[in-house]
Parts: sequence; structure tokens; C-alpha cells
Amino acid sequence: MIATSPSAQQQKWDTLSFVSTLYLHPVLDLLLKDVPVPWRAEVRLGLQEALVNAAKHGNDLDPCKCISVKYAASGPQLCWVIVDQGSGFNYPCGCGDADESECAGHSSECGRGLYILYQVFDQVTWCNGGRELHLTKTVRPPRRLPLIH
Repeated sequence: MIATSPSAQQQKWDTLSFVSTLYLHPVLDLLLKDVPVPWRAEVRLGLQEALVNAAKHGNDLDPCKCISVKYAASGPQLCWVIVDQGSGFNYPCGCGDADESECAGHSSECGRGLYILYQVFDQVTWCNGGRELHLTKTVRPPRRLPLIH
């Protein structure tokens, strides 16, 4: 079961798989298709960080390993599930279960990529020993403006 709302049964999920690479432009374009224009730059940055982490740190840029992304939009809520074939991820700080305010205090320990994830997405959940990342972003009238215009 996906750890996001609305439930997986209410969403139509699309899936994309690709070999480990840092050439992510076409992948990001597909994953951003349902993101409203004012939020695209910010969400692009967050997804790029997540995919780079999966390719570089998860799969060690091994072209024999794949990354798969499942993504869906349900009203104002956008969800992505990113899965790599690496050995897993040990959280260097409390960021694995922290909200963005808790992670913000540990940005140097967590690394830039993890810090960005917790700033961009409303929900960040690690599963399957760190090989699976669930990201959720709500894009209804924001409680704040996008960080990037």
C-alpha cells in the first residue's frame, strides 16, 4: 500500500523505468506533466535530487540497474514513488521520519539533496530499507508561494 493520501485505489498510477543515469531531462519532463506551472521549477528541483540520489547513491550509476518511478495526480495532490535497486539507505540523522522543520536543523548532516526534499515536498517517506522513496506535493492554493519562480 502506498503511504500517501488519497488511497492508491482512487489514483491512476503511471510507471516509468530507466537505467541509472544522470541525464534526467526527459525523465523529469514526463514526471512534471501534471504539475501546475507555478510549482514546476520547485518540484523539478526536488525530483531531480531524488532521482540523482537513486542513480548515484542507490544504484552506484550501474547501467545494469534500473530506477522505476510510479506517479499519479489526484486533484491537488501529486505523488511519486521512486525505487532503486541499491542496497538501501541508512539515514544519517533523524531526517528519515522528520518533518521539514526538524530536518532543517540537520542540513549539513543530511546533505543538500535530503534537505531539498524536505523543503519541496509535503510528505517524504522512506520504505523498503531506503530503496523506495514516497513523495507527495499538494498544489492547491498554497500556504506559501513556491520557493523558485
